[in-house]
Amino acid sequence: MASQPSRRSQRRRASSASSAVSLFVIPGLPEIRKGHPLAQLIGLASRRAGTTLEDGDILVVAQKIISKAEGRVRRLSKIRPTLRALALAKKLSSDPRLIEAVLRESRRVVRSDRVLIVETHHGFVCANGGVDHSNVLGRDSVTLLPRNPDRSARRLATALRKQTGKRLAVIISDTFGRPWRLGLTNVAIGAFGVPTLVDLRGRRDRHRKLLRATVLAVADELAAAAGLVMGKSAGTPAVVIRGYRYRFVEDPAARIIRPAKEDLFR
Repeated sequence: MASQPSRRSQRRRASSASSAVSLFVIPGLPEIRKGHPLAQLIGLASRRAGTTLEDGDILVVAQKIISKAEGRVRRLSKIRPTLRALALAKKLSSDPRLIEAVLRESRRVVRSDRVLIVETHHGFVCANGGVDHSNVLGRDSVTLLPRNPDRSARRLATALRKQTGKRLAVIISDTFGRPWRLGLTNVAIGAFGVPTLVDLRGRRDRHRKLLRATVLAVADELAAAAGLVMGKSAGTPAVVIRGYRYRFVEDPAARIIRPAKEDLFR
Protein backbone atom coordinates (compact mmCIF):
# COMPACT_ATOMS: atom_id res chain seq x y z
CA MET A 1 0.00 0.00 0.00
CA ALA A 2 1.30 3.45 -0.89
CA SER A 3 2.08 5.61 2.10
CA GLN A 4 -0.03 8.69 2.72
CA PRO A 5 1.72 12.04 2.32
CA SER A 6 2.51 13.83 5.56
CA ARG A 7 0.58 16.91 6.62
CA ARG A 8 3.73 18.98 6.07
CA SER A 9 4.13 17.76 2.48
CA GLN A 10 0.44 18.37 1.77
CA ARG A 11 0.78 21.92 3.03
CA ARG A 12 3.95 22.49 1.03
CA ARG A 13 2.30 21.16 -2.12
CA ALA A 14 -0.82 23.27 -1.61
CA SER A 15 1.24 26.43 -1.27
CA SER A 16 3.64 25.74 -4.14
CA ALA A 17 3.57 27.97 -7.21
CA SER A 18 2.21 26.74 -10.52
CA SER A 19 5.07 25.35 -12.60
CA ALA A 20 3.75 26.62 -15.95
CA VAL A 21 1.12 29.23 -16.75
CA SER A 22 -0.15 30.04 -20.25
CA LEU A 23 -2.07 33.09 -21.46
CA PHE A 24 -4.35 33.07 -24.52
CA VAL A 25 -5.93 36.16 -26.04
CA ILE A 26 -9.49 35.65 -27.27
CA PRO A 27 -9.58 37.65 -30.54
CA GLY A 28 -12.52 38.67 -32.66
CA LEU A 29 -14.88 40.22 -30.09
CA PRO A 30 -17.12 42.88 -31.65
CA GLU A 31 -17.62 46.39 -30.32
CA ILE A 32 -19.68 45.73 -27.20
CA ARG A 33 -22.91 47.62 -26.64
CA LYS A 34 -25.56 47.69 -23.93
CA GLY A 35 -27.33 44.35 -23.56
CA HIS A 36 -24.86 42.29 -25.58
CA PRO A 37 -24.58 38.70 -24.24
CA LEU A 38 -20.91 38.65 -23.25
CA ALA A 39 -20.80 34.95 -22.38
CA GLN A 40 -22.14 33.97 -25.80
CA LEU A 41 -19.81 36.34 -27.62
CA ILE A 42 -16.75 35.18 -25.66
CA GLY A 43 -17.66 31.52 -26.15
CA LEU A 44 -18.15 32.02 -29.89
CA ALA A 45 -14.91 33.99 -30.27
CA SER A 46 -12.93 31.37 -28.35
CA ARG A 47 -14.25 28.56 -30.54
CA ARG A 48 -13.47 30.49 -33.70
CA ALA A 49 -9.92 31.07 -32.42
CA GLY A 50 -9.50 27.39 -31.59
CA THR A 51 -9.17 28.10 -27.87
CA THR A 52 -11.53 25.67 -26.16
CA LEU A 53 -12.33 26.75 -22.62
CA GLU A 54 -11.41 24.19 -19.96
CA ASP A 55 -12.28 23.56 -16.31
CA GLY A 56 -10.05 25.67 -14.11
CA ASP A 57 -9.35 28.34 -16.73
CA ILE A 58 -9.31 31.91 -15.44
CA LEU A 59 -10.96 34.42 -17.76
CA VAL A 60 -9.71 37.98 -17.34
CA VAL A 61 -11.90 40.61 -19.01
CA ALA A 62 -11.30 44.33 -19.25
CA GLN A 63 -13.68 46.45 -17.22
CA LYS A 64 -14.53 48.45 -20.33
CA ILE A 65 -16.55 45.70 -22.02
CA ILE A 66 -18.40 44.90 -18.80
CA SER A 67 -19.35 48.57 -18.45
CA LYS A 68 -20.48 48.79 -22.06
CA ALA A 69 -22.61 45.64 -21.81
CA GLU A 70 -24.20 46.95 -18.62
CA GLY A 71 -24.97 50.34 -20.15
CA ARG A 72 -22.49 52.24 -18.03
CA VAL A 73 -21.76 54.77 -20.78
CA ARG A 74 -22.59 58.47 -20.50
CA ARG A 75 -22.68 61.36 -22.97
CA LEU A 76 -20.98 64.44 -21.55
CA SER A 77 -23.34 66.61 -23.59
CA LYS A 78 -26.20 65.39 -21.38
CA ILE A 79 -24.45 66.19 -18.09
CA ARG A 80 -25.07 69.55 -16.38
CA PRO A 81 -22.16 70.44 -14.09
CA THR A 82 -22.77 71.71 -10.57
CA LEU A 83 -21.03 74.73 -9.06
CA ARG A 84 -18.61 72.39 -7.31
CA ALA A 85 -17.74 70.71 -10.60
CA LEU A 86 -17.24 74.10 -12.27
CA ALA A 87 -14.85 75.19 -9.53
CA LEU A 88 -12.82 71.96 -9.65
CA ALA A 89 -12.73 72.04 -13.45
CA LYS A 90 -11.31 75.58 -13.39
CA LYS A 91 -8.67 74.55 -10.85
CA LEU A 92 -7.68 71.46 -12.87
CA SER A 93 -8.15 72.99 -16.37
CA SER A 94 -10.58 70.19 -17.17
CA ASP A 95 -14.02 69.73 -18.71
CA PRO A 96 -16.59 70.54 -15.99
CA ARG A 97 -18.96 67.91 -17.41
CA LEU A 98 -16.28 65.26 -16.94
CA ILE A 99 -15.64 66.47 -13.39
CA GLU A 100 -19.36 66.26 -12.67
CA ALA A 101 -19.43 62.67 -13.95
CA VAL A 102 -16.54 61.84 -11.62
CA LEU A 103 -18.23 63.47 -8.63
CA ARG A 104 -21.41 61.47 -9.22
CA GLU A 105 -19.36 58.26 -9.11
CA SER A 106 -17.56 59.26 -5.90
CA ARG A 107 -18.26 59.26 -2.21
CA ARG A 108 -15.48 61.79 -1.49
CA VAL A 109 -12.66 63.76 -3.08
CA VAL A 110 -9.28 62.65 -1.75
CA ARG A 111 -7.11 65.14 -3.66
CA SER A 112 -7.61 67.75 -6.35
CA ASP A 113 -4.08 68.98 -7.05
CA ARG A 114 -3.01 68.40 -10.69
CA VAL A 115 -5.31 65.37 -10.91
CA LEU A 116 -8.63 64.48 -9.31
CA ILE A 117 -8.23 61.56 -6.91
CA VAL A 118 -11.48 60.27 -5.43
CA GLU A 119 -12.90 57.38 -3.47
CA THR A 120 -15.60 55.71 -5.54
CA HIS A 121 -18.84 54.32 -4.16
CA HIS A 122 -17.17 50.88 -4.35
CA GLY A 123 -14.32 52.06 -2.10
CA PHE A 124 -11.64 52.30 -4.82
CA VAL A 125 -9.25 55.23 -4.44
CA CYS A 126 -8.24 56.19 -7.98
CA ALA A 127 -7.88 58.96 -10.52
CA ASN A 128 -11.15 60.32 -11.94
CA GLY A 129 -13.22 57.62 -10.26
CA GLY A 130 -12.67 55.24 -13.16
CA VAL A 131 -14.48 57.57 -15.57
CA ASP A 132 -12.69 57.13 -18.90
CA HIS A 133 -12.74 58.48 -22.46
CA SER A 134 -10.63 55.72 -24.04
CA ASN A 135 -11.93 52.83 -26.15
CA VAL A 136 -15.50 54.07 -26.30
CA LEU A 137 -17.38 55.26 -29.38
CA GLY A 138 -18.29 58.93 -29.55
CA ARG A 139 -16.12 61.98 -28.93
CA ASP A 140 -18.06 63.08 -25.86
CA SER A 141 -18.81 59.61 -24.44
CA VAL A 142 -17.23 58.18 -21.29
CA THR A 143 -17.52 54.86 -19.51
CA LEU A 144 -18.18 54.42 -15.80
CA LEU A 145 -17.10 51.50 -13.65
CA PRO A 146 -19.62 48.66 -13.22
CA ARG A 147 -21.90 49.26 -10.26
CA ASN A 148 -20.89 45.96 -8.64
CA PRO A 149 -17.86 44.37 -10.36
CA ASP A 150 -17.91 41.25 -8.17
CA ARG A 151 -21.53 40.60 -9.08
CA SER A 152 -20.67 41.15 -12.74
CA ALA A 153 -17.86 38.59 -12.51
CA ARG A 154 -20.17 36.05 -10.88
CA ARG A 155 -22.86 36.54 -13.53
CA LEU A 156 -20.37 36.11 -16.37
CA ALA A 157 -18.86 32.96 -14.80
CA THR A 158 -22.35 31.50 -14.26
CA ALA A 159 -23.41 32.24 -17.84
CA LEU A 160 -20.21 30.73 -19.24
CA ARG A 161 -20.71 27.57 -17.21
CA LYS A 162 -24.26 27.19 -18.53
CA GLN A 163 -23.03 27.69 -22.06
CA THR A 164 -19.82 25.62 -22.01
CA GLY A 165 -20.32 23.19 -19.13
CA LYS A 166 -16.95 24.30 -17.75
CA ARG A 167 -16.25 25.82 -14.36
CA LEU A 168 -14.28 28.99 -14.93
CA ALA A 169 -13.06 31.73 -12.65
CA VAL A 170 -13.55 35.31 -13.82
CA ILE A 171 -11.54 38.44 -13.05
CA ILE A 172 -12.61 41.91 -14.14
CA SER A 173 -9.54 44.10 -14.54
CA ASP A 174 -8.84 47.80 -14.81
CA THR A 175 -5.69 49.90 -14.91
CA PHE A 176 -4.74 51.72 -11.71
CA GLY A 177 -1.83 53.91 -10.68
CA ARG A 178 0.12 53.18 -7.50
CA PRO A 179 1.37 55.52 -4.76
CA TRP A 180 5.15 55.97 -4.88
CA ARG A 181 5.54 54.22 -8.27
CA LEU A 182 5.23 55.46 -11.83
CA GLY A 183 3.06 53.85 -14.49
CA LEU A 184 -0.20 51.95 -14.57
CA THR A 185 -0.85 48.26 -13.99
CA ASN A 186 -3.93 46.09 -14.26
CA VAL A 187 -5.65 45.14 -11.03
CA ALA A 188 -8.73 43.09 -10.19
CA ILE A 189 -11.81 45.20 -9.45
CA GLY A 190 -14.14 42.19 -9.64
CA ALA A 191 -13.59 38.46 -9.16
CA PHE A 192 -15.39 35.15 -8.86
CA GLY A 193 -13.96 31.67 -8.37
CA VAL A 194 -10.32 32.49 -7.70
CA PRO A 195 -8.76 33.48 -4.36
CA THR A 196 -8.21 37.24 -4.38
CA LEU A 197 -5.88 37.19 -1.38
CA VAL A 198 -3.66 34.32 -0.22
CA ASP A 199 -2.60 34.72 3.41
CA LEU A 200 0.80 33.15 4.11
CA ARG A 201 1.17 34.55 7.60
CA GLY A 202 2.11 31.85 10.06
CA ARG A 203 3.89 29.76 7.43
CA ARG A 204 7.64 29.54 7.06
CA ASP A 205 9.90 30.41 4.16
CA ARG A 206 12.50 28.01 2.72
CA HIS A 207 14.92 29.05 5.50
CA ARG A 208 12.29 28.25 8.17
CA LYS A 209 11.74 31.91 9.01
CA LEU A 210 8.22 32.75 10.11
CA LEU A 211 6.18 34.85 7.68
CA ARG A 212 4.48 37.61 9.63
CA ALA A 213 3.10 40.03 7.04
CA THR A 214 2.90 38.19 3.69
CA VAL A 215 -0.54 38.37 2.12
CA LEU A 216 -0.39 37.90 -1.66
CA ALA A 217 -2.79 39.86 -3.89
CA VAL A 218 -3.21 36.92 -6.27
CA ALA A 219 -6.13 38.36 -8.26
CA ASP A 220 -4.16 41.55 -8.91
CA GLU A 221 -1.16 39.51 -10.06
CA LEU A 222 -3.32 37.51 -12.47
CA ALA A 223 -4.94 40.71 -13.79
CA ALA A 224 -1.52 42.27 -14.33
CA ALA A 225 -0.29 39.17 -16.17
CA ALA A 226 -3.30 39.29 -18.50
CA GLY A 227 -2.67 42.98 -19.09
CA LEU A 228 0.65 42.11 -20.77
CA VAL A 229 -1.21 40.59 -23.73
CA MET A 230 -4.39 42.68 -23.77
CA GLY A 231 -2.97 45.89 -25.15
CA LYS A 232 -4.74 49.25 -24.88
CA SER A 233 -5.55 49.54 -28.59
CA ALA A 234 -5.45 45.91 -29.78
CA GLY A 235 -9.16 45.25 -29.30
CA THR A 236 -8.47 42.12 -27.22
CA PRO A 237 -10.25 42.68 -23.89
CA ALA A 238 -10.50 38.99 -22.93
CA VAL A 239 -7.63 36.70 -21.92
CA VAL A 240 -7.61 33.10 -20.71
CA ILE A 241 -5.07 32.12 -18.05
CA ARG A 242 -4.42 28.37 -17.92
CA GLY A 243 -2.22 26.32 -15.64
CA TYR A 244 -2.43 28.43 -12.50
CA ARG A 245 -3.30 26.12 -9.61
CA TYR A 246 -5.94 27.42 -7.23
CA ARG A 247 -8.84 26.34 -5.07
CA PHE A 248 -12.20 27.41 -6.51
CA VAL A 249 -13.77 29.83 -4.04
CA GLU A 250 -16.26 32.67 -4.05
CA ASP A 251 -13.83 35.37 -3.00
CA PRO A 252 -14.79 38.94 -3.99
CA ALA A 253 -12.23 41.47 -5.16
CA ALA A 254 -13.75 43.91 -2.67
CA ARG A 255 -11.65 42.08 -0.06
CA ILE A 256 -8.53 43.64 -1.54
CA ILE A 257 -9.61 47.17 -0.64
CA ARG A 258 -7.64 48.19 2.43
CA PRO A 259 -9.93 49.35 5.26
CA ALA A 260 -9.57 53.07 5.97
CA LYS A 261 -8.47 52.40 9.56
CA GLU A 262 -5.54 50.33 8.26
CA ASP A 263 -4.53 52.78 5.51
CA LEU A 264 -1.36 54.67 6.43
CA PHE A 265 -1.75 57.17 3.59
CA ARG A 266 -5.26 58.55 4.08
